[in-house]
Amino acid sequence: MLWLRYMKMLVGGTLALTSISLSILYFCQNRLIYPSWAQGARKFVDTPDSRGLPYKRVVLTTKDGVNIEAYDLQNEKSTSTVLILCPNAGNIGYFIPILDIFYRQFGLSVFIYSYRGYGHSQGSPNENGMKLDAERVVSYLATDPHHKERRLILYGRSLGGANALYIASKFPQLCDGVILENTFLSIRKVIPYIFPWLSRFSFMCHEIWNSEGLMTQCSETTSFLFLNGSRDEIVPPAHMKKLYELCPARKKKFFEFPLGHHNDTIIQDGYWNIIKDFLKSNNFI
Repeated sequence: MLWLRYMKMLVGGTLALTSISLSILYFCQNRLIYPSWAQGARKFVDTPDSRGLPYKRVVLTTKDGVNIEAYDLQNEKSTSTVLILCPNAGNIGYFIPILDIFYRQFGLSVFIYSYRGYGHSQGSPNENGMKLDAERVVSYLATDPHHKERRLILYGRSLGGANALYIASKFPQLCDGVILENTFLSIRKVIPYIFPWLSRFSFMCHEIWNSEGLMTQCSETTSFLFLNGSRDEIVPPAHMKKLYELCPARKKKFFEFPLGHHNDTIIQDGYWNIIKDFLKSNNFI
């Protein structure tokens, strides 16, 4: 019958379109997860010169031959170094004001680097490659004459928090403190929150970042600070609470910001005072 043939064609076309759409999402997901290309962030990267901060530009070569760019701010009066791990948009130039706070106000040495495919670093971003980036940076900090004599604090926001947990779990003997802000359990568990219609296809996400698994592998001697925006529209706030519960650290604190969204938790009242108190109470400053 004609109508039956039409329905078969319609269903077949819908299935084909769905299959094509899912294929595009699968093969293009890295551009969605890591928007390093957005807002011209690959073309111009600000430097600490813009704030009059003393620094040296460092280029590190990873195990797989990718050159990544970093800024190294060595404060001779510091007793600790903070490694800043960026979220998944922009570039390290966006974080110059934060470098200023850690360096000038808190008196820390500071190190920040661009993941592969971000800013002026070579390559394309992906989970396995970014873990190689992290390993190379830790190797640098562990052998540099200045940084190896100082305690190490990791400060990670969102994707940066996932990187921080990878480092803290893989190099527990080197990490003294971790500050996490709006970090997820895994990218697969974020998808249903942002894109409910894709929840059934979360398994197709090959960029996983299993933060909840890595958290259980961190050392109980590493101090943790959790900063959670209650109105986070990208990472479910419950993710941070779960990470706090899973955290094995003997010294850990959790703070919630009722008006904090994913990208503005950092400007909420009391945010930097809480970080300063954490640094002081653990003798990082």
